[in-house]
Amino acid sequence: MDQSLEERFARIESKLALTEDTVDVLNMTVFRQQKQIERLQMQLAEMHRQIATMKPDSRRDLRDEIPPHY
Repeated sequence: MDQSLEERFARIESKLALTEDTVDVLNMTVFRQQKQIERLQMQLAEMHRQIATMKPDSRRDLRDEIPPHY
């Protein structure tokens, strides 16, 4: 089972190429996830702004809180 140095280098080069491809795919995945996180953070901030500007209804009647089957 003695492999030549050339065969060993060929296997190492093949594994290195596969590893580089895997790293590229993972980098693209992380990039897309980061963009999605940024969009979600912007949406959340907008929701917080909208909630902060809402005025509570100060004239609430507790009878409006009773479920319709009563």
